[in-house]
Order: sequence, then C-alpha cells, then structure tokens
Amino acid sequence: MGGVMPSQAATELAPNGVLRAAINMGNFLLVTGKDRAGDPIGVAPDMAREIAAQLGVSVHYVPFARPNTLADAAEDGVWDIGLIGAEPARARMIAFSPAYVEIEATYLAPAGSPLASLADVDQPGVRIAVLAKSAYDLWLERNIVHATLVRSNSADGATKLLTDRQADVLAALRPGLRAEIERLPGARILDGRFTAVQQAVGTRRENAAGAAFLHGFVEEAKASGLVARLIERHGMVGRLMVAPPG
Repeated sequence: MGGVMPSQAATELAPNGVLRAAINMGNFLLVTGKDRAGDPIGVAPDMAREIAAQLGVSVHYVPFARPNTLADAAEDGVWDIGLIGAEPARARMIAFSPAYVEIEATYLAPAGSPLASLADVDQPGVRIAVLAKSAYDLWLERNIVHATLVRSNSADGATKLLTDRQADVLAALRPGLRAEIERLPGARILDGRFTAVQQAVGTRRENAAGAAFLHGFVEEAKASGLVARLIERHGMVGRLMVAPPG
C-alpha cells in the first residue's frame, strides 16, 4: 500500500483500534440507505469497511448530512478518514487519495430554454442554480467567468430556484438530473459535462503515513476490480464510473 505497512498507517488512522469513517449521507449515489443497526449502506461505506479490514481494525461510521460540514470538521478530531469529493478548497485541510469513482456534473435546462449547449451557459445574464458548497459548486466558483451562480442550501431548493424562474439552468450531478426530468416536463439535460466530481478518501494532513496508505489502497482497489464490484453490488452501474488510475 504505497510502501506503507498497514500497522504503521493504523497507528495514525486508528490509534484506538477503531477507524472513524466520515460519510456524506447526502450523496444518494454513494449511500443508498441504512441497515438495521442504522449504519449507512453503499459504495462509500463499503470502501471504508474495506480500508478498516486492511488496517486490521473495526470501522465506526460518522455521518454528515452534507459534504461541506464533513470537510469543515477535518480539524475537529471527530473522524479519521472522510469519503467526499476531492476539491482544492478542501485539500487545504485534507490529504486526499486519488479518486476511486467519478460522477459527471452537467446542466438541466427547463422547457423552452434557448440554452442548447454547455458553451451557452457561461454567458452574461445566465443564472446557474446550484447546491451551495457541493463539489461541483466549488468547481463552478473557480471556473465560471460570465454567468452568475445562484446558490441554495439544499438540492430541492436549487431545483426550486429553476422552477420559480430565479435561475436559467440547474447544475447538478447527472444521475440526479435524470430524476428531475420526470418532475419537469419538457426539461432537458445538456450534452457533455462541465466536470466530473472526483470521489476520494481523505485524512488530516498531518497523517502522512495514513495518507500514503490510502493512496495505495485506492489504486489497488481500482486495479483489482473491487470498486467495480461495489458499484455493481449497489446497483450503480451507469451512474458511477470507476476513476482512471491516479
């Protein structure tokens, strides 16, 4: 695992024999439900369980409703690894592994919209509804030049900005936009993607051995087919893509 022995990494990541894994419960692609004990089910929880098994420790899930609150808690000592989108703004506090899956992000335009392509969106006067502090919001903040971002604190609120005509397009993950199509007759998803959110595993920056271990674990998990098997197990084929080698 990146030249780091699991025992060495466990000293940093799980010094008390329990790996506290922070999970973003708001990502319905990576967390598909809860078991009878109330623990999360999905690709992300399974990745955390596999990491704990490699380290020879047990796993304890630390749920967060949104990725930004998970990232903000990086220095609070409440989790040892966090499974969220790797973004430069978050990387100031978190050492991320390479991505294990990618999720395409694009735009949904309402019925009758003149916006026909991705290039049409970043223009003066165009308003983009987006979930605040999501990974794709952080990307848009860095890359949008002419259009205006209109943020909501919930995914439903971002959709409402579009339906209330306070925005011209809705930016979100493609699988989520497919569900919105059913609620918005005549709406269409624009071809292509403006980014692909890189879902990764992170730890606090001072955990150098732990970070190196996570890097190696993720690369091996992709190469061995583990990530692909988890995607299939949880019914996410065609919605989640195994990330390319880091």
